[in-house]
Amino acid sequence: MTEALVGAKRGAALALAREWIGTPYQHQASVKGAGTDCLGLLRGIWRTLYGCEPEAIPAYTPDWSEPAREERILTSARRLMIEGRGAIVPGQVLVFRMRDGAVAKHLGLMSADGERAAFIHAYTGHGVIESPFSTPWRRRVVAHFDFP
Repeated sequence: MTEALVGAKRGAALALAREWIGTPYQHQASVKGAGTDCLGLLRGIWRTLYGCEPEAIPAYTPDWSEPAREERILTSARRLMIEGRGAIVPGQVLVFRMRDGAVAKHLGLMSADGERAAFIHAYTGHGVIESPFSTPWRRRVVAHFDFP
């Protein structure tokens, strides 16, 4: 894919993510304006970009298979998306570990870089919000991806 196409896809993904801001948090949901979790936000963006779900999504618990130590989110992202190299830029998907040594179980979309770096994500108790991409969040990033 050319850099122009990658850039266009990033811009489209970011515009779509902004439309979800304010959607309440609801585990396993993916309905803009009604309820979503972090995976549901990315699924909703994917559906709008491609017209379908990325793949069948089995039921999942909030611990994201942590007791079994399965890297479900990271493995799926690597299978479905293009892993980023170098600096994270707006429009890219972020995958986070919420604790050192834990499985990756949070997702977001980079929305701004530079001094006002930020990302959009569905966060328990807050819904879909745009948060500063602060040092604590930066340290938790495991990988970043482009939509294919």
